[in-house]
Amino acid sequence: MPFVRTAARQQSSSEKPPKTVQWTPHSLNDFQIPPSGDNTLPEASKKLPTVHIAYIALGSNLGDRIGWIEKACEQMSRRGIKIKRTSCLWETEPMYVVDQGSFINGVCEVETTLEPLPLLDTLQSIENHLGRKKVIDKGPRNIDLDILLHGDRVVAHERLKIPHPGMFEREFVLRPLAELIPGKALNPASPWKLTQDYLNALPPSTSPISTLTPLNPSLQAIRALQSTRRTHVMAIMNLTPDSFSDGGLNLPRDSEKGKQGMNSLYSKTFQKSNDGAAIIDIGGQSTAPGVHQVTEAEEISRTIGFIQNLKDHPRLRKKIAVSIDTYRSSVAEALDEVGIDIINDISAGQMDPNMLPTMARLGKTVILMHMRGTPETMNSRTAYPDGLISTIAKELLERVAAAEAAGIYRWRIILDPGIGFAKTSEQNLEILRRFDELRDWPGLRGLPWLVGSSRKNFVGKITGVKEASGRIWGTAATVAAAVQGGADIVRVHDVKEMAQVAKMSDAIWRA
Repeated sequence: MPFVRTAARQQSSSEKPPKTVQWTPHSLNDFQIPPSGDNTLPEASKKLPTVHIAYIALGSNLGDRIGWIEKACEQMSRRGIKIKRTSCLWETEPMYVVDQGSFINGVCEVETTLEPLPLLDTLQSIENHLGRKKVIDKGPRNIDLDILLHGDRVVAHERLKIPHPGMFEREFVLRPLAELIPGKALNPASPWKLTQDYLNALPPSTSPISTLTPLNPSLQAIRALQSTRRTHVMAIMNLTPDSFSDGGLNLPRDSEKGKQGMNSLYSKTFQKSNDGAAIIDIGGQSTAPGVHQVTEAEEISRTIGFIQNLKDHPRLRKKIAVSIDTYRSSVAEALDEVGIDIINDISAGQMDPNMLPTMARLGKTVILMHMRGTPETMNSRTAYPDGLISTIAKELLERVAAAEAAGIYRWRIILDPGIGFAKTSEQNLEILRRFDELRDWPGLRGLPWLVGSSRKNFVGKITGVKEASGRIWGTAATVAAAVQGGADIVRVHDVKEMAQVAKMSDAIWRA
């Protein structure tokens, strides 16, 4: 069994280090077991297990494919295999045995103390634990875990070959691997040839592959690179008295207290769904500049009852994903207990240090928006001396890296350029004009995008419409521009009208 060193306390710089260290059994491969009755290791034997970086391919084509892959990742973590980063998940047609369902494939970068064969044993144990039954080689399976690389090792064993010999011809392996290590030499026999080179050398695919991002189990995942995908409409439902456009409109009137007020909210939600909304974004705290920030308890109390009682409407819950618009981890956690699918954080984890770890633990799909400062200070932070699009891309790449470091799977991330947040009117227009550049930025390509331009101040300034509720036609132009640029979700107030705009835009640019 290995032995993990445990320190009783941290030594100060003036103290002498101890002669021996305590051990606890953990592996037989790293240390010799001390003689019976001796629970210390000599100073010369202080040796930690070597930590290796390995790359593991993930695949599934049966049942809840994303669910199986996430269960496998959870099992790896439980067994001491630390997942450092993940690729997107890519949907591909089956290869070799073509008479089976489409596969979802990805790659994860892990840290492990296991040598190649023990790592293989552990991965096969996980497959068995998850009920994999191999009927035919390369045939259908609910989970498939393969070691692609293990450091710079070359392994030629009857059970295992590293580098994985099949990956050089498989786009569904090379594409996710290139997200993680595009500039790494994969084969010691050809050290000048990098991951991206192998990918570029493949013949053009007859059926282009796309990433997948789940919304909820009942709705189709977003396929951000599928040219014929439809744009998802997110309906705004602010349960606040002070939001800039619809503050107070969704709160029950004095004559609609209690159950009657809730029924009014459900009626509005059903209507938004029937008008074309696939997601409802519920907010209990306004993020307009200068608006008073309520307590966490108040934010929860404004939203929890409505979300909790949505469970009484299963037909609606199958048609619509529920998103909570919050930057507070405690709010996200409280509302997860009553049933949410998405966490939409305008600060991308910057306003609450616990938010990204909480998102990772809850395992929800998350929306990370570009913003600087806070709602109170963002309007003073609109200088982008190195260029607007390049700076937004750079700062979003940093937030994606922070999310991955916290344990959020890459396939659970949606991005938002943050129109109206730390942006001037001209900058908002520039984002819409050049949105396709942002979407294709190295390191961001394949991730889905949300655009939220509905009724915002820059629309009013350009159209001359002071009342936010009257900015429908200006908003319609921004929605069409967002779809042309590649948006996967548009966040809107006027669902019926904007759903029609999105549908027509899809017919023009995505037919």
